[in-house]
Amino acid sequence: MPDGITNNTGPLLAIRGISVRFGGIVALNDVSFEIERGQICGLIGPNGAGKTTLFNCLSRLYEPQTGTITFDGHELLSQPRHRMAGLGIGRTFQNLALFRTMTVRHNIMVGGHSTTRGGFIANALRLPIVAREEARLVERTNALIETLDLGAVADTPIQGLPFGTQKRVELARALACEPKLLLLDEPAGGLNSEEVEKLRALILMVRERYGLTVLLVEHHMNLVMRVSDKVVALDFGRKIADGTPEEVRNAPDVIRAYLGADA
Repeated sequence: MPDGITNNTGPLLAIRGISVRFGGIVALNDVSFEIERGQICGLIGPNGAGKTTLFNCLSRLYEPQTGTITFDGHELLSQPRHRMAGLGIGRTFQNLALFRTMTVRHNIMVGGHSTTRGGFIANALRLPIVAREEARLVERTNALIETLDLGAVADTPIQGLPFGTQKRVELARALACEPKLLLLDEPAGGLNSEEVEKLRALILMVRERYGLTVLLVEHHMNLVMRVSDKVVALDFGRKIADGTPEEVRNAPDVIRAYLGADA
């Protein structure tokens, strides 16, 4: 499991008063919400609402001007960017960030290297710990290949694979670091209706199998409302709703954000 202190009480993720400004543009304005352990939380909002900005704060790519983020007992904003995977945060990207000339298997293994502890000296000297960790990583990679039905393409370079298959590879790579929190950025983008339905089943399956908490940014409203335990809605950087899918779907501010004031 990822290293670090585990706090089994309270929410896994607590976002408090996060604000992000780029010059005169307010990308996030005093956003607060919590995600309980084991929940799937959908983060929705029109284009420019601040969803990806919030994801980038959680990945430590952006630095908020105000607010705190607490993850599993850690104050996240005090942690360096390279510690995110080790703390237990895995992420997929809206635009695929795979190594296109590498095989499926090697792309997944890259995701698992953040959990190894051998270090440069141990690897250079090929100490026993290196062999043990490498064997464990191979075993984990093989299990993910089976779980995500990638066996037929495991040794195929990424660049020759269909887009939907590449999406599953990126999910497998995110799972390889054994995360507690999985950040999914537009996972349904570019998928057809049949693939979206398979994605819904896959998200539910990996949540149950690996005991994950999931934060999902997605424009595909049918997927969000059917897979999420709770939904948070943003508009122009502000939180406008937070509750069950049914509560958020019927919130007046959400209806206005998506359908206009007349609605």
